[in-house]
Amino acid sequence: MIDARKAVKDWNRPTFDDSIWTNAMVEEHSVALVPQLGRPVRALMELAPQKITRRGEAWIVDFGQNLVGHVRLLARGPAGDTISVRHAESINSDGSFYTENLRTALATDKFTLKGAGRETLEPQFTFHGFRYVEITGYPGKLKADNLHAIVVGSDTPQTGTFECSNPDLNRLYQNIVWSQRGNFLSVPTDCPQRDERLGWMGDAQVFAPTAARNADVAAFFAKWMVDVNDGQGSNGDFADFSPRASRPQPAMPVWGDAGVIIPWTMFNAYGDTSFLADNYPFMARWVDFSARRSRNLILNGGVGDHLAPVRTPTEVVDTAYFANSAHLLAKSAALLGKTDDAAKYDKLFHDITEAFNQTFVSTNCVIRGDTQTGYILALHFGLLPENLRTAAAQRLAENVEQHGHVTGGFVGNGLICPTCSQIGRSDLAWDLLLTNTYPSWLFSVKNGATTIWERWDGWAPEHGFQDSAMNSFNHYSLDSVGAWLYSGAAGIQPDDASPGYKHFFLAPQFTSRLSHAEATFDSPYGIIASGWRVEKDQILYDVTIPSNSSATLILPVPPQGVRQSGQPLPLPDDSVTRLPLVAGTYHFSMLRM
Repeated sequence: MIDARKAVKDWNRPTFDDSIWTNAMVEEHSVALVPQLGRPVRALMELAPQKITRRGEAWIVDFGQNLVGHVRLLARGPAGDTISVRHAESINSDGSFYTENLRTALATDKFTLKGAGRETLEPQFTFHGFRYVEITGYPGKLKADNLHAIVVGSDTPQTGTFECSNPDLNRLYQNIVWSQRGNFLSVPTDCPQRDERLGWMGDAQVFAPTAARNADVAAFFAKWMVDVNDGQGSNGDFADFSPRASRPQPAMPVWGDAGVIIPWTMFNAYGDTSFLADNYPFMARWVDFSARRSRNLILNGGVGDHLAPVRTPTEVVDTAYFANSAHLLAKSAALLGKTDDAAKYDKLFHDITEAFNQTFVSTNCVIRGDTQTGYILALHFGLLPENLRTAAAQRLAENVEQHGHVTGGFVGNGLICPTCSQIGRSDLAWDLLLTNTYPSWLFSVKNGATTIWERWDGWAPEHGFQDSAMNSFNHYSLDSVGAWLYSGAAGIQPDDASPGYKHFFLAPQFTSRLSHAEATFDSPYGIIASGWRVEKDQILYDVTIPSNSSATLILPVPPQGVRQSGQPLPLPDDSVTRLPLVAGTYHFSMLRM
């Protein structure tokens, strides 16, 4: 509520007389003040209304895009008149506002006019998640130039772009960008509209690889990891969300593992060892805590693959994440020169994998639950002995072919396409990515989404809106596939052995279902560009490698069929093309597959 009649004129000017103001109280605290590490929260852009309609005494405004921020309103009216602005992400079939998913959040701004000509009405200390606003009490006719939506968020510069010949995939990519823009607001919130807006750890860790490609999030996550670590208990437990607020219980597996995974992900993205050095003690305490609360190195106590259409046993998910955190901690210790710790946690990793296999994996490699997510985690985290990996890959492929859809939730959705590529079945990744029936990434796009939904079926023609108790329409967890748009569709793949893209791979996963795909990424060394297009019977592939870095080209065709700037490659016969490249721009061509 803002009452313009109570505004103090010129309070922020040096000449203002503040002699009657009460002085601020000074208190002593033991907590040290430190500089702000993260990017500032700013107004990032303005959107004009796409449609304004009258509904009874209210004006209904559609901005055409689900966003995070507030409305700036221009009005002229008598002193004391109050204008109310109510926000919603969606509308019901009868045209009324759908606000049940906001729970107790009122999502309403009220402005009382001071009656001094045209006034600018804009809140300064709140934000909302909305596409639509309902305005009541507005004096006169509301016109499009009387209001704008002000998009706010942490000012993380864009570093990635993606574009292809499929408009639905382009819309999906834009939805991913919009959900990151809206939910990266000081902390990585899970949703911006309801009575929650918390920095849920599990959501952030599954999305971090995509986030680090879309934007420069190094400072953003450096700041948030301080929040994460500040909330760690004396026993080593993290919280489910950070900053830690009112939930005293330890974080669930997967969610608490963000305290290990995100520092490693940021180190890989930017090559900055401070992400490991600054967070290592807290990472180690979490893994030690997980070991103590496990039973014979088996963990069970979280929600597993949250909101998955097909349930994976929670103990499979939790234990796989426990093993992965131990593995990342061992690698972090080795990089930091902590040789004793590296040996300790490497042994713990292998002990957990042994327990995982003995408990959950049959002799013919059926993993308990027999789900996509179970096989994905076992393969992606390297939990299986070499003699079972081929069988696990085959069972994953058969599962995908049988279902024809992604069946994972928060955990499985971001790893399914990379794992399909890992096992040599990028065709399955493309099948899943281009499916538009439930459950799929394009299902929401087909149904008008402009951001990523919390649920695969947040709204569906058959049943309308999902359970309003948990039905956000701006929630980035299910858009973790965005990383594969860069690394798979366009082929810009980081090299874990050379963090920060000092060296990287160019391994585009071609498909006959697109005529072109391209991505750019502003790495720590400069712009990486990778794009392919089909022309007649050829695939043309252009790449740019920035100065002071290098890449290895991997193409799924024999080198005898590849030309560089029209010239054959001086490579021995092989089933694939593998070519080291130094900085520069290259043009390749090959026969269409």
